[in-house]
Amino acid sequence: MSLTANTISSNPKAKKANVKRVGRGNGSGKGSYSARGMKGQRSRSGGKSGLKIKGFRQSLLKIPKLRGFHSMYDKKQTVTLATLNRICEVGDVVTPFFLEKKGAIARADAGVKIVSKGKIMKNIEVQGCLLSKVALDAIEKAGGKVTF
Repeated sequence: MSLTANTISSNPKAKKANVKRVGRGNGSGKGSYSARGMKGQRSRSGGKSGLKIKGFRQSLLKIPKLRGFHSMYDKKQTVTLATLNRICEVGDVVTPFFLEKKGAIARADAGVKIVSKGKIMKNIEVQGCLLSKVALDAIEKAGGKVTF
């Protein structure tokens, strides 16, 4: 058998099946309402569709709705005055990277807030951290300095 123009044929498995293309004009025979009937949920796009798996609806109902506001930003990590009193020496400059190096926080890039739990007795300088008002007063009372 020789390969010539009249003997070439396509692979029958490679051909697409004849699928009815609905909604392509009245001349196609499936125009206007496109064989969907008139009104209602099933006539609209996406109507009455979804997974036809047994028990899908029940499993979907078990998932709680996400309510409220969820920020895309990381929460600030909190450090107490007692922790600062324990890990700092007199005259240290406390920054988020300093606290990460000492192991007080996990990640410096998420931000730090110093809160007033415990007491601070050492003279330290705080830079680049958020502070509560009571913590700010306690650091300044101990002779420390706060810069933002």
